[in-house]
Amino acid sequence: MLIITSFYNYRKSLKKSLFMILAFDTYYYDNKAKTVCLSFEEWTDDTPVQIYSEVIEDIAEYEPGAFYKREMPCILSLLKTINLKNVDCIIVDSFVLLNDEGKLGLGGHLYKALDNKIPIIGVAKSGFHENKRNVKELIRGESKKPLYVSAIGITLETAYQLIKKMHGDYRMPTLLQLLDRHTKNELI
Repeated sequence: MLIITSFYNYRKSLKKSLFMILAFDTYYYDNKAKTVCLSFEEWTDDTPVQIYSEVIEDIAEYEPGAFYKREMPCILSLLKTINLKNVDCIIVDSFVLLNDEGKLGLGGHLYKALDNKIPIIGVAKSGFHENKRNVKELIRGESKKPLYVSAIGITLETAYQLIKKMHGDYRMPTLLQLLDRHTKNELI
């Protein structure tokens, strides 16, 4: 009898190209939002399989504590162009949960919008003083500043370990650095 110890070990036993990981970021300028998504197959990859991009106009104003209202329409619009059948996990440049009481952030709202079917990992560059239990600080490379990892649909420890093992010697994993560059460069 075969016992599968974890979803991710099971996934590795299947055909490599069957599953995808997506990472999203959005850049705002001139009442527009440029959203970019990188797809990749393994957490240790240093190059994406594909890069998706879209610009949307007439973006909602930023609302403190409700960032998802601004960014969710951008991500959901771009997701319509991607086959989600084999998506294993999604990374967002934000929080999944905003505080210790479990208030949903962008990642949590995205998880709900996707019918709780695809795990979401949030990777934020700064922390919230009200969010200690639902986030784990990750020091990568020689940086003294942590990344703040949060998750839904997957354990926080698993999310932390996956982001920790991503390619790169610096605070930000290689693919998340590339994502940031693509989001801000070549504005349409």
